[in-house]
Formats: sequence, C-alpha cells, structure tokens
Amino acid sequence: MNNLIKTLLQRILPFASRIGFDASDSDDTRLQKTLLALGSFTFIAAGALWGVLYFFLGEYVAGFIPFGYAVVSSLSVAIFHVTRRYKFLLFTQLLLILFLPFLLMIALGGFVKSSAVIIWSLLSPLGALLFGEHRQALRWLGGYLGLAVISGYFEFHPLVLSSLSPATITVFYIMNLGAVSAIAIFLLVYFVNQKNLLYEMLRQEQAKSENLLLNILPRHVAARLKQGEETIADDYDSVSIMVVDLVDFTPLSAACDPKAMVQFLGGMFSYFDQLVEKYGVEKIETVGDSYVIAAGLPIPRADHAKVVTQMALEIQDYFERGVYLEGNRLSCRIGINSGPITAGVIERKKISFNVWGDTINTASRMQTYSLPGQIQISEATYELVKDDFICEPRGTINVKGKGDMNVWLVVSEKEKQTI
Repeated sequence: MNNLIKTLLQRILPFASRIGFDASDSDDTRLQKTLLALGSFTFIAAGALWGVLYFFLGEYVAGFIPFGYAVVSSLSVAIFHVTRRYKFLLFTQLLLILFLPFLLMIALGGFVKSSAVIIWSLLSPLGALLFGEHRQALRWLGGYLGLAVISGYFEFHPLVLSSLSPATITVFYIMNLGAVSAIAIFLLVYFVNQKNLLYEMLRQEQAKSENLLLNILPRHVAARLKQGEETIADDYDSVSIMVVDLVDFTPLSAACDPKAMVQFLGGMFSYFDQLVEKYGVEKIETVGDSYVIAAGLPIPRADHAKVVTQMALEIQDYFERGVYLEGNRLSCRIGINSGPITAGVIERKKISFNVWGDTINTASRMQTYSLPGQIQISEATYELVKDDFICEPRGTINVKGKGDMNVWLVVSEKEKQTI
C-alpha cells in the first residue's frame, strides 16, 4: 500500500506542480498552487467515489451532488490551467467544498442521516489557511460554523427522508471522518515538509551570505554592521600590517595563459587564507598579485607584530620550497610595519573593510624596497619583535615620501630556551 501511494504521488505531484505554472511565481506561490491542485484532485476523486456509492445505494439526488461537485471542480481546474487565474481556482474550490457537503446533508435528511457529511466543509477554512487566503480563513471558518449550526436545525426538520440503513450510515460516518482527517493531515504534512524544505534552502542561502560577508569583513565588524551601525570607523593605537607582492609578476602574467594565471593566484591566496585563519589575523585586501593582512584589529592584541612575522616566515618558506607558474619559478617581497591605524567599512553598496594611515603606506614601502625572497621590517616593527626573531640590519635606505629609514631583514624565529 505504501509503495502504491508513493508511486501515485510521484506521478501526480509533477503534474500538479505544472498546472497554472508561471515562471514568475515565488517559491511560496508555487507551493500554494501545487498544494491546491493536489487537494483539488483529492476532492474530485472523493466526490466521484461518494457519488457512485450513493447512486449504488439508490440515493440518486444525494449521489448527484458529490458527483456534480467532481465535474464542476474539474472544470475549474481546467480553466485555471488555461487562464492561470489562481484566485479564481482558490475561490471556486473553497466555495464548492464549503456548500456542497451542506447540500448533501439536506439531501440525506439531516446531520445524523448524512453521517455528519458537513465535516467536509471544514476543509474550506483549512484550505484558505494553507492556500494563501490567510486573512480570509476566519471568514471561511465562520461560514463553516454557521452551516454546522444550520445542519442541527435540519436534523429535527428534515426536508427529505433518507432510506439508508443504520449500518450504512455508520459506515459513511467512518468514511467521512476518516477521509476528512486523512486529507487534512496529508495536506498539512505536505505543506510542512515543503515549508521546511524552503526554510532549509533559506538557511543555506543565509549561511552562504554569512560566509561571504565574513570573507569580506572581520567577524566583529560584520556583527556590528548587521546590528544596524551606519558608520564603522575605529582608531587603533598599535597594529602591524604586512604586504606580500610577487617579484616581476606583471611581465610574466602578460605572457602566460590567463586561466593558468588565475588558477595560480587562487591557489596561492587560498594558502595565505589558511595562514590568516591559523594566526587569527585579518585579510584586508588582494590587489592583483598583492596580499595585505593586518594584526591587532578589530580586536587589539599585544603580539600583533609577532604573529605577522611568524606568518611572513611561513610564506617565505612556501616560496623557498618552490612556486612555479608555467615553468617559471617565482619569489616574493614582504614588507611589515607597525603603528597606529584607522580602520572601517566603506561603500554601503559594495562593502569592504579598509585601513588608512601612514602605517599601511610605510608597510607598502617596506615591501617595495625589500629584496626578492626577503622579509623587510621597519624600525617600529623591529622594536616589537627583536626579542623573538633573529633580524639582520640592512642599514639605511631612502624611502620615497619617507626619507632615510633604518630597516631590518627577518632571518628566523629565535629558539626558545628551556631551563
């Protein structure tokens, strides 16, 4: 039985989802249309079955009502398929399922004689709730309750007398209550499952958006932005900035395959991103073949110069092991500087997190004036890391816009002495 039901659903659901299909429909609208079409097929099948049973039992007027419902309902579905007028289908289906059981109840001689067939009308307000008429559901519920009260009157003042036996009435009681309960539960289960599916898809999209935002902004800055802060700009007294740039990459990239170049940069930057996660620093930007990171923001940390230098040594080791693009071995220059900085979010439409100030400008100069394969640091950074790293003085170099500056090259991290 379960396999039969599953097979029927697999055949009916795709057909139901295509009835009145409109490419512009939202996911919610498409779900409502599918659910209403599916419910209509169920009601049509039930109406035809009840009509045949009443005809077989000699209740021809009573049999004509559900059978007629099946015919009229089928016509409304066909019209909807052609016109795509969803509100028309919804209104006609809710109206039919509300009034036809009431008429059948009268034709069978009252509430008891009809085996409480009025219970079918309960599907009208339920349908209004599921299929999109949320604000109208209470009105349809009022209509159902009103007809239920009136049915009590016809129990004591029947217009006709049914010839159905008590046993037959009992069987129809079971059929009416069981069918209505089964249809209601089935529609609710399908509705909830589809809603859960939509919510899961929404959660996945939200997770993607969250990950994308976190790829652009530091976690704490992203949280402040989501909380509604319009302007995010903070001053930091002491941070370290590192700039990594490939040596002679511009002429090499002009001669190599564009796809190979993009794949190479993607792989290299992915490795750098792993180091960013490892050391808990922040990636500021990538421009061409340049990679810029900062430590000590948005959460200040005393060891910002140390962690940046450790990351720089890992990048240096990465290139020393051999980095190639189309057979050409590449090297990099690394520059580090420490000092105060201003950081914040700019451009509301195209969000980015940036830093401003002399500290980053000097870090960029440290990279520009560094030697291939070397890590060059300013005096400000040297004072912060000299106890933890072996550094060789390079002497004084003339830096554009800065004049003469004392710089050092980082050799290695000092071994920790154990007692």
